[in-house]
Amino acid sequence: MKVNKIITLNIFLLLIIVFLTSCKKNNQSDSSGVLNVYNAGSYIDPITLKMFERDSGIKVIYDTFNSNEDLYVKLVQKDDAYDLICPSDYMIERLIKEDRLAKIDYKNIPNMKGVEKSLLNPAYDKENLYTVPYFWGTMGIIQNTSIIKDKIDSWSDFWNPKYKGKIIMYNSQRDSIAIALKYLGYSMNSKNLKELEAAKEALIKQKPLVYAYLTDDARDMMVQGEAGLCVMYSGDALLMMNQNPDLKYIFPKEGTNIWTDAWCIPKKAHNKKAAEEFINYMLKPEIASINAAWCEGYTSPVAEVKNLLPKEITDSYVAYPDIKNLPPLEAYTDLGDFVKVYDNIWTEVIATMK
Repeated sequence: MKVNKIITLNIFLLLIIVFLTSCKKNNQSDSSGVLNVYNAGSYIDPITLKMFERDSGIKVIYDTFNSNEDLYVKLVQKDDAYDLICPSDYMIERLIKEDRLAKIDYKNIPNMKGVEKSLLNPAYDKENLYTVPYFWGTMGIIQNTSIIKDKIDSWSDFWNPKYKGKIIMYNSQRDSIAIALKYLGYSMNSKNLKELEAAKEALIKQKPLVYAYLTDDARDMMVQGEAGLCVMYSGDALLMMNQNPDLKYIFPKEGTNIWTDAWCIPKKAHNKKAAEEFINYMLKPEIASINAAWCEGYTSPVAEVKNLLPKEITDSYVAYPDIKNLPPLEAYTDLGDFVKVYDNIWTEVIATMK
C-alpha cells in the first residue's frame, strides 16, 4: 500500500511539473535581484524555488530556522537580513505589536483570491495587513495501536500510570505547558498564575511516566515502534502513518491547538516587491499543490489545491479535517512579557528531568 501511494504521488508530481515546465512564463518579472527567504527546515519543495527562479529571474537565497524563537532572535539581531519570513501565529502577533513587519500590498498578490476565506482576518492579523497564510494544521496525539490497544481520546492519557515508559512528550516549552493546561481544563494561553502553577506541578508529576522528551526524533521513534503515545503536529502525523500502519492520529476530546504559519515581510526588507511576487507565485494552485504534496500532511490554504492533490491526501482526516466536527480548537496567542513566567515554569520542569 505504501509503495502504491508513493508511486501515485510521484506520478502526480511528475505530470504537474512537466505541465508547468511547458507553460514557462514569457513575460519578464517586474522584480529583480535577490530574494532572501527565512523559513522552517524541510518546509518547502525545493523544486518550487527553482521554478520561481526560472520564471521570475530572481535568485532565491533560502535559509532555515528550528523554532519561532530562533527566528525572532535572528530578526532582532539583524532586522534587514531577510525579505520574507514564515513565522507561526503567536510570533506574528508579537512581531506586529513590535512594529517589525511591513504592510503587504495585496494588489501585487492577485492569487490571494484563492485563499480559503475562513483563514483571512485571523486573530493575529485581524485587519489582514501583514500576512498571507502558508500552511495550517493541528496538534494531536499519535497512538501506536500495536503497543497500546486501549481507546485513547484524551490528554489525560499522558498522565495514566498504565502507560508508564510508553509516552513521548514534546520537548517544547509552549506546547508542553499548553497540553498540561488543557488537560486541567484551562486555556492553552492562560495567564492565571494558579492555573500555571497547577500545570507545572502536573508536568513534574508526569515525569516518571515519560519515556523521553523529544521533538523531531519522536517521529522516527514512533515509526520504529519504540513508544505507544506521542504529541505530534498533523503535518508530521500523516507521513508517520503512511510509514507505519499501526499509528493513529487523535484529536483529544478536551480540545487542542490549531496553528497557522504565514508569509510576512520584515519592515526593513531590501526586496519587498520580489517578496510579494514570490508569495503570489506560491499561491498559484498548481504550484501550491506541488508544494502541498511534498509537505504531505500540512494543509494548504489555497482552496483549489484540494481538487489537484491525490485522494489519499485530500481524503485524510489528518490533513483535511472537518473543523466543524472537531473538539474545541485554540490558537496560541502572544504572551507578551508573561512569557517570562512560562520560561520560569519550564526551567523548573526541566530541572526535574535531570
